[in-house]
Amino acid sequence: MTNTDGNVFIKHGERVGLMRRLAAIFYDMILLMAVLVLASLIVIVPLRLTIDHPLYPLYVVYIYVIAYIYFAWFWIHGGQTLGMRTWGIVIVAANGKMTWKIALKRYLLALLSWLMAGLGFLWCLFDRDGMTLHDRLSGSLLTRTASPRKNAD
Repeated sequence: MTNTDGNVFIKHGERVGLMRRLAAIFYDMILLMAVLVLASLIVIVPLRLTIDHPLYPLYVVYIYVIAYIYFAWFWIHGGQTLGMRTWGIVIVAANGKMTWKIALKRYLLALLSWLMAGLGFLWCLFDRDGMTLHDRLSGSLLTRTASPRKNAD
């Protein structure tokens, strides 16, 4: 199976371990922080927003929406964030097509996994298929990728 640009071959059944997942998350957090700083400057500077400002709760929602758009856009357009691409991971939907709805479900469940002190991620250490809690509940999962095959011609 290949992604939209035809360069990723999925090794079906090869699970993604916890350390590889965390490494990809670390890479993505670096890029996401840069995106969130820019998104914050657009709002904070003109509004002189502080934690005491009455619009601050809306700002927090805005930040979570920006983060969702970051992840969902990559998941829907090619199945990989930049961190996932670096670590040879691709996301696939159980029905074969990643949608904004599936991405939202996965995003919210992954947040819940973090809020449970990471237990949703540790779930993969005990799951028979190596899936996290949000893999199981969202209808999507991570799998390993292989490098594109070279033509023998």
